[in-house]
Amino acid sequence: MQGSANLNIMIKAARKAGRSLNKDFREVENLQTSAANAADFVTRAGTAAGGILRDDLTGARGTYGYVDISGETEGEDPTRRWLVNSLEGAANFLHGQPHFSVSIALEHKGQIVSAVVFDPAKDEMFYAEKGQGAWLNDNKRMRVSSRTKLVEAVLGHAVPFGVKRTLPASLKDLARVMPECSGLRASGSTALDLAYVAAGRFDGFWQREAKLADMAAGLLIAAEAGALVEGVRPGQDPLRDGAVLCANNQLFSALARVIRTAD
Repeated sequence: MQGSANLNIMIKAARKAGRSLNKDFREVENLQTSAANAADFVTRAGTAAGGILRDDLTGARGTYGYVDISGETEGEDPTRRWLVNSLEGAANFLHGQPHFSVSIALEHKGQIVSAVVFDPAKDEMFYAEKGQGAWLNDNKRMRVSSRTKLVEAVLGHAVPFGVKRTLPASLKDLARVMPECSGLRASGSTALDLAYVAAGRFDGFWQREAKLADMAAGLLIAAEAGALVEGVRPGQDPLRDGAVLCANNQLFSALARVIRTAD
């Protein structure tokens, strides 16, 4: 796909940040004897990658707003802002699991119009622009899976950790969904889970509690590959409410019926 100037900026920035993350990831296994040292190192790795992204994105489009894990910086242009997570899947990175991503979305007037999710460990670049489809690496058009039966589906889910408020509801979800599907995966990266729906690797995905920058890029990529994307509850806006349910057209109703029974 011949992307826009903004998309090309995003892809270049993601690759540059990904190289920084890969370099640091090779050092993580040497730090496992000290959990505190490893956690501090991962924080520094994410901060370094985040600095690269901020410099490149704001350097190219200095009037846009900017949202990342440190907060929001308002831009001169009130209609556009970058939504960025420099290390989405930090817990995987910390534990030496090569499944994490750089996630960049461009929002225009409340809608995501361009999106990049880059998996540097596997060198996979997932990207999309509104109305232009979803793509993997240089020229592979992505489409959601064609499975029609929930019993044959492999689903992704972001299981809440610690004392997150959505844990009780998510446990109810699991009790209802697991007997109905072929398999369930909790990968530790919301952005990659949504990209995997786009690529047909997952047949569906849901999450009850996610940060805007974690999911924004993946939402557009999944939708542009043909997924139906809604809130977990009817009427929810995933971008506003931080809850998402998505699947291909054939499976969405069946998955939604099971998930929404828990509410």
